[in-house]
Amino acid sequence: MSPHAVSPDYTESSPDHRLVQNGHSNGAPQSSLLQRSGDDEVADLVCVGFGPASLAIAIAMHDALEAKDPLVTRRQPKVRFVERQERFAWHAGMLLNGAKMQITFVKDLATLRNPRSQFTFLNYLHNKNRLVQFTNLGTFLPQRIEYEDYMRWCAEHFEDAVDYGQDVESVQADRRNSKTGSVESFSVSSLDKRTGRRSVVKAKHVVIAVGGKPNLPKCLDASHPRVIHSSQYATSIHEIFPARTQPRSVAVIGAGQSAAEVFNNIPHRFPGCQSHLLIRGAALRPSDDSPFVNEIFDPDRVDDVYSQDPGIRADGIALDKSTNYGVVRLELLEEIYSLLYSYRIQYGSEAEWPHQILSHRSVTGMADNEHDGQPGVRLHIRNETGQYRANGKSSSEVLDVDLVVIASGYRRDAHDEMLHEIKDLRAQGSDSSQGWEVNRDYSVKFQEEAVQRDAGVWLQGCNEGTHGLSGTLLSILATRGGEMVNNIFNSN
Repeated sequence: MSPHAVSPDYTESSPDHRLVQNGHSNGAPQSSLLQRSGDDEVADLVCVGFGPASLAIAIAMHDALEAKDPLVTRRQPKVRFVERQERFAWHAGMLLNGAKMQITFVKDLATLRNPRSQFTFLNYLHNKNRLVQFTNLGTFLPQRIEYEDYMRWCAEHFEDAVDYGQDVESVQADRRNSKTGSVESFSVSSLDKRTGRRSVVKAKHVVIAVGGKPNLPKCLDASHPRVIHSSQYATSIHEIFPARTQPRSVAVIGAGQSAAEVFNNIPHRFPGCQSHLLIRGAALRPSDDSPFVNEIFDPDRVDDVYSQDPGIRADGIALDKSTNYGVVRLELLEEIYSLLYSYRIQYGSEAEWPHQILSHRSVTGMADNEHDGQPGVRLHIRNETGQYRANGKSSSEVLDVDLVVIASGYRRDAHDEMLHEIKDLRAQGSDSSQGWEVNRDYSVKFQEEAVQRDAGVWLQGCNEGTHGLSGTLLSILATRGGEMVNNIFNSN
């Protein structure tokens, strides 16, 4: 999503003038200062994935070039971004009407690093002629659809440096020093999803920032036409149920924000449809976003977390998970509770409610359950509510539905497969679950002298176990993007 390196249309000396010039609402983004690497060149940097993490790096690099930072300008680096999707998109399957961000817009892709950057959320609003109206909302939490549009607007500036529709298959050692045998550069091999052609891009530095893959329970068949992950909900629901059709009943599995948002969306999307939210615990719980707790997402906390004893760090991260995992924002909880309370007025018993939260339920398996020639699912459920626990037993139930939405989170191990060809270079004695240990600066730890100092592989979005919860979230992307630029080009 990034246009090519062209001089901006504002003067360097006047940030106010810059804001006005970039504030035109004609929809045409200004080009970035980044230079795309040629197909026959060894790029200074290739980012695998062009989501928020790589976008923050692109923005930080543009800002450094604009500020004439000698760390970057002395080399005029050439870069490339390789992205699997056909265009920039961020959690497209969860862009639901009314869904809000869970972090303040101040934690956008630039502000905490450089409030004068043209890539701040406020400048985006100014560009779109919505700054005054957004101010009237009196909120720090934009709608998710607006924040995704903000990131797409940023990404459009870098369009010329991005190869879309490229599924990266491997990162391999490319060139080695003839004397020491250490790796001087890497090759990134990808498959064009449209043409089936394979291509290779070479680079001194490779950043892998591919996000998470749906984490699906083994007891459920992810290939079933009526079983989807929450990340597919908004993008695939119309294909499953075309116009003038809808499910009779839906099961949503999970107790976190995504599960609650899907459950809350179903009555609006499919009036008359029944829905069931299956949760393992006794109740949906609120996320903790109180001020002191929120400090765990401060950029300077990463140093503290990384330097901790691994056992202490693991215990701390487990305690911090109530801020992000298996919890729901209070505002949404209140909205759902209000809906269910209205059913107490309208119906004689909970069994008649069109939308129900089924607590203490664990799904143990599934089977096909075709109805009127349409595929359906029969869920096998273990009921562990109090009436059964009192007898020291659990009860098996079945639930027949037309659609199952699984909101079970994500796995963040895609880098392991991509780096398989260079696994012999990694440092020994790694304590990471996938065998890839990273330094504080997010560089992969290789064996001594296996890779030259001016080359490397860097991991983003998969370092929660060493860098804390913010490692997989949006909160510190602006600051981390700047750190990544400094870390990478300081090694040259």
